[in-house]
Amino acid sequence: MLDFKNKVSEIISAAVLAAYPDSGLDAQAVFDMLEYPPDAEMGDVALPCFKLSKVLRAAPPKIAETIVSGLSGNDDLFTATSAGGYINLKVADKYLVSGVLEVAEEKGESYGSFDFGEGKTVVLDYSSPNTSKPFHIGHLGTTVIGHSLKLLHEFCGYNCIGINHLGDWGTQNGKQIVAFKRWGNKEEVEAKGCDGLVELYVKFHEEAEKDPSLNDEARAEFKKMEEHDPENIELWKWFLDISLKEYKVTYDQLGITFDHYLGESFYTDKMPAQVQLLRDKGLLKIDDGASIVDLEEYGMPPCLILKKDGSTLYPTRDIAAAVYRKNTFNFDKCIYVTSAGQSLHFAQWFKVMELMGYDWVGELSHVPYGTVSIGGAKLATRTGNVVLLKDLFAQAIEKVNAVIEEKNPELEDRDAVAEAVGVGAVVFHYLYNSRIKDINFIMDNALSFEGATGPYAQYTYARTCSILEKAGDTALAGGNITMAEEGDLLRAVAKFPERVLQAMDDSEPSVITRYIIELATAFNRFYHNCPINTAEDAAVKAFRLRLTKVCGNVLKTALGLICIKAPKKI
Repeated sequence: MLDFKNKVSEIISAAVLAAYPDSGLDAQAVFDMLEYPPDAEMGDVALPCFKLSKVLRAAPPKIAETIVSGLSGNDDLFTATSAGGYINLKVADKYLVSGVLEVAEEKGESYGSFDFGEGKTVVLDYSSPNTSKPFHIGHLGTTVIGHSLKLLHEFCGYNCIGINHLGDWGTQNGKQIVAFKRWGNKEEVEAKGCDGLVELYVKFHEEAEKDPSLNDEARAEFKKMEEHDPENIELWKWFLDISLKEYKVTYDQLGITFDHYLGESFYTDKMPAQVQLLRDKGLLKIDDGASIVDLEEYGMPPCLILKKDGSTLYPTRDIAAAVYRKNTFNFDKCIYVTSAGQSLHFAQWFKVMELMGYDWVGELSHVPYGTVSIGGAKLATRTGNVVLLKDLFAQAIEKVNAVIEEKNPELEDRDAVAEAVGVGAVVFHYLYNSRIKDINFIMDNALSFEGATGPYAQYTYARTCSILEKAGDTALAGGNITMAEEGDLLRAVAKFPERVLQAMDDSEPSVITRYIIELATAFNRFYHNCPINTAEDAAVKAFRLRLTKVCGNVLKTALGLICIKAPKKI
């Protein structure tokens, strides 16, 4: 509806200025006031006149009637009625064909895209798991939200650089080294992969409960890493290789690639310069042996830069990473997708960078998301309270395979389809609600194939492909709207560009996820009520095939924007 709203804003603005010359109401002001009525029967778009009452010195119903009387001659675009202080606009069928269907046909899979990002670079920092730990459901948020934001930015013309900022440097690595040296076996770890490493990590925390001195030992081992101890560096690299091998299996299932794997360790030689700058600026203070930046006057706790033993922390690495990325990629935006629990951390080091004099700090932004719990219990690798993503995907794929076995056992590329639908079900379930919302993960809900789900959307796309395949070489040209469901489907298609902008502006992939269900529902209503390949009239058949093709293109594009594949057959 974006193009429609722009057009009617110009027309209404002109009508207002004709009736109220001193109002100064321009098209942008009208556009900002437009809203969608709660009931489609009222119209497609509405202008509430209540805000105009004070400026125009008239009652809202009178204003609405006056403006509507000046909107004649636009029948090819809309019909307008006034009701209770509202101007209700109904999109004309002619515009739905020329301004929506034909435009969507011409643009194909680029329909809904924009070019305002051309010439600009966005760096996105997402996924970023801690090494030596397998992917669990808690990692899904940063991974799919982050990649969806990357895809949305690319769809709007930006040059995007995806960075996996691996958590490969810190005290947790010291814990892993202690655990391996005390209880590990190389052959067993090689055989088990990340599972073997996490078993050792959990054991470390169990033993540290009994013997707290193990934590000091872990800090000492990490300090040795920072001093480039050969044995510890060799173990660290081995743990990293095991981790990356497993992570890339999951990324392949999600269809995700990164431009760079630059973990925290990459910035070890870049941190001293930033620490020195903090000293030179007089920002560092010693507090109980540790080096901090005092942020009390900004309403925040102190930002810890160096521990007592001189080892670095997350803020130190993040500052060094931001400076490196600005110098290397000259970004216009740098987006960090992490849990809402890290919001204070980002606020602190963003403020520290501002105090350091980096005038581009406003280009950094944190996109937080809610927590995931299981049965109300917080996820924690150290206690073993996790649902591994590979196990969840395997269960979903197995369920899809069972459905295929029952419904379509001869399906081509069955394994690939089962993976696309199974993984898609989990991702769609996660991205359906606002990213900031906390999720109590219930396995049965995630794997449900009923209602507003990924499989429902994917099956709808496959249905459009099947209809077009059966149509063969039917010419897709001509025709007009003859049934309400056809117009309703085009109204749903018309909303896609606006939903893309909304998802971009709000960093909110769920806008696309919910739109997909809206579009799929509109198509299935159209499919059930409007014969397509069996339509008796050739022009009607051709027109409905055009609608089917456009809807399929938009569904495929929208699914792609939330990291979900669209098989042609299910």
